[in-house]
Amino acid sequence: MNRVAVINVVGLTKEMIGEHMPNVSKFSDQGHVSSFPPAFPAVTCTAQSAYLTGDPIEQHGIVGNGWYDREAAEVKFWKQSNHLVHGNKIWKRLREEFPEATCAKMFWWYNMYSSVDFAVTPRPLYPADGRKFFDIHTQPMEMREAMKADLGPFPFPAFWGPAAGIDSSRWIAESAKWIERKQQPTLNLIYLPHLDYCLQKFGPGASEVLPELLAIDAVIGDLLTFFKQHGVEPVLLSEYGISKVSRAVHLNREFRRRGWIQVKNELGKETLDCGGSRAFAVADHQVAHVYINDPVIRSEVYDLLDGCDGVEEIRVPKDIWQTGIATERAGDLIAVAEQDAWFTYYFWEDDALAPDYARCVDIHRKPGYDPVELFIDPKIRFPKLKIASFLLKKKLGMRALLDVIPLDATLVKGSHGRDKVPESEQPIFISRMESTIGCAEDVAEIVLESIRG
Repeated sequence: MNRVAVINVVGLTKEMIGEHMPNVSKFSDQGHVSSFPPAFPAVTCTAQSAYLTGDPIEQHGIVGNGWYDREAAEVKFWKQSNHLVHGNKIWKRLREEFPEATCAKMFWWYNMYSSVDFAVTPRPLYPADGRKFFDIHTQPMEMREAMKADLGPFPFPAFWGPAAGIDSSRWIAESAKWIERKQQPTLNLIYLPHLDYCLQKFGPGASEVLPELLAIDAVIGDLLTFFKQHGVEPVLLSEYGISKVSRAVHLNREFRRRGWIQVKNELGKETLDCGGSRAFAVADHQVAHVYINDPVIRSEVYDLLDGCDGVEEIRVPKDIWQTGIATERAGDLIAVAEQDAWFTYYFWEDDALAPDYARCVDIHRKPGYDPVELFIDPKIRFPKLKIASFLLKKKLGMRALLDVIPLDATLVKGSHGRDKVPESEQPIFISRMESTIGCAEDVAEIVLESIRG
């Protein structure tokens, strides 16, 4: 039995491997590189669930980074309970073959309350007075304070938002090394999100991306050397490539113009009332789940999507996934964007009426994914002063809103989610063991083969 570390480098593709990633290039030259069609939708939670179960989406049920809960009548994004993922998880299959085997899950998603032996995931603290403190959740729980004592606090602002950058991936890499020193897991699953940020902000091929390639390559190189020294076989993996985009599609605004969206006035701002809407879209990068509460207008909704500029394809869940958990969670229709387009969650027509969370980093409250959270509003003359003022008010125990996010979707230059992409935008798997991967679901078996040796 080999011990294996799976290093998930989000956004990594074959064409990136070169002079700006010397460590990855050297590792790939010594092994085998496979590219393969991404999971659908090609987003983090769906891809990781395919990798960690080896099951198709109709069995694991993760139809995106979030979806509309029809019973609760709420859109829920970035939830963390592993119970949401159905299917036979890789660490359970591993223990069936090797009862003594252990697994560490370092920042992969759906990382709470699973049956892995060791887990670390971002988890803020929310006191009843409305404050928010950055923190992590660990399994076992007592590992949390020991890890923070050795590594320092997790740099949460570098994990998502305008300050997202290399520091979060460096910390995660150090946590993976920490768990290796302490526990020597059989399987170490490591999530390095850094490239996702710059590629969405600037787009693939942009000059701003080149130093970021060098930065993450240095982190990867350090991990490769470390695991080699500790007798652990590393493999590199990615979830999807990034497509260059130049236009945003606002489906909910189109629905609103036809009277299908219901909005609610809350203290002078508009919020989306999903349960009261006849139809609405839950945007997730280049895929949008369209939920139709009023079946009378289903054909009208389909026709609108079919004629909408920026929509390449419409899929019907029951036709592609049959019946089951995925079809229950998915929209009644799934819109897939054209290669150079992506979907916003925007439903307001006047920015003055946009909900307060629209200008904040607020991944749970927004009824859809918002990559504009990676930017600071260029209209703010002194953003650092505004942020400093917010932090001071927070330190003094006052309520404040860090409303620095713009409402300009044209700022986004990269996106993902489509599964029909050229090889240059496909995810990759790099291992010393030669293997053929035909789809995302094959990854689990290939990882198990690496452990079997």
